[in-house]
Amino acid sequence: MKKIRVLICDDSALMRRQLAKIIDADPELEVIASARDGEDAVAKAHDLHPDVITMDINMPGIDGITAMQMIVENKIAPVLMVSSLTRQGAEATFECLALGAFDYVEKPGGTVSANMSSVSRTLINKIKAASVMGTMGRLGRKPEDMVDRLTKAQQRETRSARRKAIGITSGMDFKAVAIGISTGGPKTIFEVLPLLPRDLEAAVILVQHMPANFTEPYAKRINSNCKMRCIETAPGMAIERGVIYVAKGGFHTTLLKKNSGDIVVRTPQRPEHQFMPSVDVMMASVLEVFGSDTVGVLMTGMGDDGANAMVAITQAGGETIAESEETAIVFGMPAEAIRRGGAKVVAPSYKIAEKIIQAVER
Repeated sequence: MKKIRVLICDDSALMRRQLAKIIDADPELEVIASARDGEDAVAKAHDLHPDVITMDINMPGIDGITAMQMIVENKIAPVLMVSSLTRQGAEATFECLALGAFDYVEKPGGTVSANMSSVSRTLINKIKAASVMGTMGRLGRKPEDMVDRLTKAQQRETRSARRKAIGITSGMDFKAVAIGISTGGPKTIFEVLPLLPRDLEAAVILVQHMPANFTEPYAKRINSNCKMRCIETAPGMAIERGVIYVAKGGFHTTLLKKNSGDIVVRTPQRPEHQFMPSVDVMMASVLEVFGSDTVGVLMTGMGDDGANAMVAITQAGGETIAESEETAIVFGMPAEAIRRGGAKVVAPSYKIAEKIIQAVER
C-alpha cells in the first residue's frame, strides 16, 4: 500500500521531532522531509511534491501564512496548519483557513509544545482526510459571484419583510436553524451565513468543532461579516430570532424552554462525548424545544457527529439539509446523514443559505 507522504515545516527542532515521531508511527503515513522555515518549506514542496504539508504559523523569514499561500496557489498539496491555542493564534489560524489552508491542529502547550501526543489522533486523522483525492480542487473552488449572491439575499430579505407585513407566520413565533460543521468549516461557513438576511425568522445555532479559546474570536469574525448578529453562547443567554449563536468550545450547547415561554441557553459538560460541543447533542436539544420548526443543517467534517440527530429531525417533520460531496472539503458528516436517511435536501455549500431561507419560510 502506498503511504501518504508528509512534509513537516516548523522552526523548532523539538516540534519537528515530535511531529515526525507521531506521523511515522502510523503505518499509512511517512515523513519524507522537514523544513525549518517558510522558504525551506516552499522549496521542498516544489521539489518533493508531498501529499500533505504540516505548517507552523510563526516562523522567521517567510512565515507560515505566506508559505501556505504560495504552496496552495501553485496547487502543490493541502496544508494543515499547526497553531498555538491563543487568541492571536486563533486569529492567524482563521486567516490561513480563509486563504486556502485545509484545516488546523492546535499546539496544546503553546508555540513550542512538549505534549503533542495529546492531539496525535487528531493530527493523524486530519492528515489522512487532507490527502483524499480532489481536496485541492475543493479548497480552491470559486463559487458563483458573491455580488450576485448578496443581491439575491437582499431580495429574500425584502420578501421576508413583506411576508411579515401581511401576517404570514409559522406555528411558533420563530424557527431554529441548527448547523453542524467541522473540518473545513471555518472557511465553508462564510459561503452560507453572510447570505442569510437580517430579518430571518429563525435563530441560528452553530456548532463548529474547535477549542474553547477559538470560539469567541470565531463568533466575532462571523459577526463582522454577516447581516445577522453573531455571539458566542453563554449559560442563561436568551435565544432570539435573527441571531447566530456559536457554541462555546469545551461545553455542549443545549436549550431550555422556561415556563414563561422564553428559551435560554445551557452549557453542560454532560453527556461525555468525543466532541465538546457536539452537533448531535445540540441538535437533539433544539429538536426537543422547537419540534418540527427545526431546520437541521450538516456540512463538511470528519466522522458522523450530527447524523443521528438529522435523522431524528427528519422523522419529527423538521427540515434537513446536507452539504453535497461536490463542495464538502471532507464528505464525512453530511455523507452519514444522507446514508442514514437524515437529509431531505442535498446541496452544495453555496446554495445552502437559499435552502435554509426556503425551509424557514415554509
